[in-house]
Amino acid sequence: MNTLSDIMEFYYVIFQQDKYLGPSYKMYITKKVISNLSFMITFKETGLKPEILKSLDEMGFETPTPIQAETIPYILDSTNDLIALAQTGTGKTAAFGLPVLNKIEINKKEIQSIVLCPTRELCLQITSDLHKFSNNIDITVVPVYGGEPIYRQLGALKKGCHMVVGTPGRVNDLINREKLDLSSVRFLILDEADEMLKMGFKDEMDAILAQTPAMKQTLLFSATMPPDIASLTGRYMNTPHKISVTSQNKTAENIDHKYMVTSPPTLYPALRRFADMHSDIYSIVFCRTRQETKDIADKLIADGYNADSLHGDLSQGQRDLVMGRFRKKHLQILVATDVAARGLDVTELTHVIHYHLPDDPENYVHRSGRTGRAGKSGISMAIITPGEQRKIKMLERQVKTNFTKEMVPQGKEVFKRRLSTYLDNVAEFDEQKFPVAEFEEIINEKLGHLSKEELLNKFMSKEFGRIYQEYKNSTDLNSTTSSSQRKGRGPKKAGAGRKGNRLSRFSINLGEKNNLRPDLLINIINRHTPEYKIRIGKIDIQNKHTVFEADGNYEKELIKAFRKARYKGNNLSVQTFR
Repeated sequence: MNTLSDIMEFYYVIFQQDKYLGPSYKMYITKKVISNLSFMITFKETGLKPEILKSLDEMGFETPTPIQAETIPYILDSTNDLIALAQTGTGKTAAFGLPVLNKIEINKKEIQSIVLCPTRELCLQITSDLHKFSNNIDITVVPVYGGEPIYRQLGALKKGCHMVVGTPGRVNDLINREKLDLSSVRFLILDEADEMLKMGFKDEMDAILAQTPAMKQTLLFSATMPPDIASLTGRYMNTPHKISVTSQNKTAENIDHKYMVTSPPTLYPALRRFADMHSDIYSIVFCRTRQETKDIADKLIADGYNADSLHGDLSQGQRDLVMGRFRKKHLQILVATDVAARGLDVTELTHVIHYHLPDDPENYVHRSGRTGRAGKSGISMAIITPGEQRKIKMLERQVKTNFTKEMVPQGKEVFKRRLSTYLDNVAEFDEQKFPVAEFEEIINEKLGHLSKEELLNKFMSKEFGRIYQEYKNSTDLNSTTSSSQRKGRGPKKAGAGRKGNRLSRFSINLGEKNNLRPDLLINIINRHTPEYKIRIGKIDIQNKHTVFEADGNYEKELIKAFRKARYKGNNLSVQTFR
């Protein structure tokens, strides 16, 4: 009983012959069957064309993921709108791409489908996947996105295509130039719709959707269902069918969630020690701001790591170069912001490191979900300060998983690990690569007078002398309470060593009329107070101003930081609100 038809026939016989089975129990059995179909069916049983199945076979794909198992048959057999809720990394591109490619009319060289997604990287990744899926059918897919000369995309569109994948800004620009005609669109896909709205693309999405025909199939894929998404579906979707294959805020089971506690001045040294303890590390380090990604990456590079940063200030060529090096593992550590890492599809990450915990638990789920993919295990490590330990407890409840506390490695422990790894590599090295006998005369001339002990000491001192000096007298970076910040473990910053966790109320002169959202406000606060880790509480956005709660220990710092700040041409002002 291995196929879908076998399973359904089995349960049909049971339901027909056993008159004592009540309707509630029959429904229970049916739900159990459906919930396990994704582990039982193959792509061949979804109804896809032989040509597409051949492409999947060439790619080594046999069994669909849960979201693919539910959406592919539905889209193939229905013209109704669809809302699909699934986390990042669950195979959403194939979930909508395969059935839409299957329904494209190849003989009609017109834009029959458009996919909207939040970032250039995701746009290119989706396009690449669609090209692979359609390798054995003559379907043309054109990506359009910002940061690339528009004339190239205009040329590709002029030649004609079946599908367009684009970011809202560039798609809207092309429509306004009358270079992109969506009048023949039959399938509209919104991928990572929640992220597009978070990034402020609401107006562009409204304008684009208004240019599409009334009679079309709209497929919305999202990790969450915030009010903005519900509003969007209410305006543009017609009684959509809803599929949800994962619990909201739930992390993958093959990821270990860990955290280390240190003081604010020693966050970077703690990151270094963790990286040194894992010689095989292949990781993304998530930071809050663009500037922080640059600073951390620069420090890592200066300290000899194969690292680089990914942030919004890079040109498209620079971003492609960084991501290409990272995918090829020429970089071990990539330092990035949440937005910049969107669309970066890497399946072999050993670690995700949170240099700062995100304020939204959904962002934590997205971040940590970048490791532990393709059946492999992964580690999500948060480097936090003592005041954030309560945040770990909140995250445990919100993402429904347990976090394990680890100690920041001691300096000697790190040095021994690095030395041991180096010596293992030396012992395993193929000595035949260097012909010692050929150069024996010059080697003896330069080093022959040295004893074995002297020679070993010189080589090891040259290779590890600096590292040993750095670590031999290193301090303990572990911190368990806020008082540890006041005992001389690093320079004291403004605001450090204060007692209590009280929240004060503040008012900022931005509100609904400025299109302010909670996530934007948090980003604004983080950007203007990068040297502090300020806890944010409730946020009440009103028409012309916003009242929010923040750590009362930082009243003076918050007010001072915003004295010269501006946002979209507006002078910003923050004051305490009693």
